[in-house]
Amino acid sequence: MPQADLFAADADGPPGLPDGLRLQAPWLSVAEEGALLARIAALPLAAADYHGHLARRRVLAFGHRFDFAAGVLRSARPLPDWLAGLRDRAAAWAGLPAPSLTDALIAEYRPGTPLGWHRDVPDYEDVVGLSLGGEAVMGWRRWRAERRWQQGRAELPLPPRSIYALQGEARWGWQHAILPTPGLRHSITFRSLRRREAPP
Repeated sequence: MPQADLFAADADGPPGLPDGLRLQAPWLSVAEEGALLARIAALPLAAADYHGHLARRRVLAFGHRFDFAAGVLRSARPLPDWLAGLRDRAAAWAGLPAPSLTDALIAEYRPGTPLGWHRDVPDYEDVVGLSLGGEAVMGWRRWRAERRWQQGRAELPLPPRSIYALQGEARWGWQHAILPTPGLRHSITFRSLRRREAPP
């Protein structure tokens, strides 16, 4: 896919995708996507709670869930078999040992739902995400601890049935966001627990 020029406007670094960001589209078949959406439709999704603020995004966590009020990971329900099989395939695509992706988050984005600028919480290391149903655009901007973030934003389309991975510089040196979604979209995000040598 012709994506390298998406980041050419960022004067703080070379053009191209951040190191450690990988995207393949499509990765799932239409039939596989339909089967996953049917599974998700039966799940008890609930509004994400960020410090007492209920977001428009509805979620369900497996493995662990992050308690934003306490700032800690808490145990969640184990991955069901249908999700564990998908995790194994996603890990193989990302070049990771399947057991390392211990956690999964199912998210629903109704039309107009955004996800604000962030890096995933530092308890996690590698991130592998799948997009289902509707289209989305992932925004990117460089992150620096001393300045929190820098100008030089870019956008990366996430087509339905695509898969992406965030590792290394893309995981720790950039913030990302999901722009308000034009239609109903779901995502499945797998994460590994942070390794001791990972940057904060």
